[in-house]
Amino acid sequence: MSRRSGPRFAILSAVLTLVIGGVGLIAMLILNAFVLDKYDAYGEVSIPGSTSLHLPAGEVTVNFHTMVTGSPSSGFPIPDLKFNVTPPVGVPKPEVAESIGGTTTVNSDTHVRVWVLHISQEGTYDIETDGNVNGYISPRLAFGHGSSYGWLTWVFGGLLALGVVELAAALFWSARSGKKARRMNPC
Repeated sequence: MSRRSGPRFAILSAVLTLVIGGVGLIAMLILNAFVLDKYDAYGEVSIPGSTSLHLPAGEVTVNFHTMVTGSPSSGFPIPDLKFNVTPPVGVPKPEVAESIGGTTTVNSDTHVRVWVLHISQEGTYDIETDGNVNGYISPRLAFGHGSSYGWLTWVFGGLLALGVVELAAALFWSARSGKKARRMNPC
């Protein structure tokens, strides 16, 4: 095994780490936004409107959902929205926390997380919605959940960062090992 085998192996390992981290990060961003995010898993309520939805215990996302013409450019305007959640008898009212998320648009179908509900007990909840939604096409509030694999985005981002550091160290090692004094053969 030659003196240059170590640095070459380190460079190959760093490039492999970069590729896995980069491809994994892009894949997870796409999957979390378009496949694993079930923003309307528990149902939708027209604005204005009312209905009953069966909601599980835990976190439930509340998303503004509408159709758009074209693709939203810089930020999607969220109208002034109101909603009321009436729990089943004997169950405490859910806690509501504002939590504005990123806008996702697929084929003119747009949704953006606006609130997160903290539901203490599974049950059928009465939902009433209202808001100034003039100009929006088929506006509604969608109740669902985000991706449970968001942590993988951080794992692949960390691998990508590790690959950059590893590549820098491997290139430095390769450059240093190439500059070492070599023995000259006398003629």
